[in-house]
Amino acid sequence: MKRTVILGAALLAGCAGAPSAGEQAALVDNARKASATLAQKLGGELKAALEKGGPEHAIGVCKTRAPQIAAEVSQQFGVSAKRVSPKNRNPAGVPDAWEAAAQDGLEKRLAAGEKPETLDTWQIVATPSGKTFRYAKALPTQPLCLTCHGDPATMAEGLKARLAADYPLDKATGYSAGMVRGIISVSRPL
Repeated sequence: MKRTVILGAALLAGCAGAPSAGEQAALVDNARKASATLAQKLGGELKAALEKGGPEHAIGVCKTRAPQIAAEVSQQFGVSAKRVSPKNRNPAGVPDAWEAAAQDGLEKRLAAGEKPETLDTWQIVATPSGKTFRYAKALPTQPLCLTCHGDPATMAEGLKARLAADYPLDKATGYSAGMVRGIISVSRPL
């Protein structure tokens, strides 16, 4: 009898670390709101910069404001939010293994016909420090994005020079409209 009680307690303790279905739904909802807020704030500032000073001016927004906006959103929603891509422009935007696999899965879903705006995924993963909620939202390439992320041969010389100066290791070009350019990655320790 004592062995059964101990085994039952151990099983319950193992399950206690997993969020309930309702808690998981709340985590996903919060991550979706955080990623939408990040995309909206950054998109708004990029559009304003493009209108004010053209693409070369917008590069500065991506370089300085994007990390600040991600930090603000992270604090607002109690998560860690960032943009990453295997074809990163910013060296801090390199995806980890989970993020790279998530983006690959989202790209496959896009190729299978899913709409870009619906592409997201999430998972609870075990880490050395405990369980972590992970979320990825696809960043589909919009026509406006092609100004700085499209074919380098069609970019203005001034823009190419600014990219080379600010991002000498830039890999974030060669996209066409509709491609998944990267993800917004959201994580939260549980």
